[in-house]
Amino acid sequence: MSDPQNSALPTAEEVEARLLRGPYHRWLGLSVERVADGEIVLAAKFRDDWVVNPEGGYIHGGILAALVDLTADWALVSRTGRGVPTIDLRVDYHRAARGDLRAVGKVVKFGRQFSVSEAQIFDAEGQLVASGRGVYAMPAPKPPAGA
Repeated sequence: MSDPQNSALPTAEEVEARLLRGPYHRWLGLSVERVADGEIVLAAKFRDDWVVNPEGGYIHGGILAALVDLTADWALVSRTGRGVPTIDLRVDYHRAARGDLRAVGKVVKFGRQFSVSEAQIFDAEGQLVASGRGVYAMPAPKPPAGA
């Protein structure tokens, strides 16, 4: 994985392998479509377990909030090499979500102690269903070797 001192970005496959170590992320049916500097695109395969209203067939807002959080968090992976703790999260819901989802995350500000990232969640038709922004705690820098 990359670190802030190394310009080599992790591949989508490397990020996906690390991301899917989490059982919840596997349950969400996540896959990594793309990783760029401070950006990530994830896909989430629809599960019947996500449905909050069987008559409407739409996805529970908690699933959308989780996708906003983890996508914004993992947008930082190109610089941190791993997910980081969430300090604050805001989610806006724009319309009912159904089917497979696509999540796009982007770093807004990368800081030494705290970073800010945002995410947008789209349905299978490309409609924006949720968006949000998170504040994340940055890992302490590693001391120099031999220190």
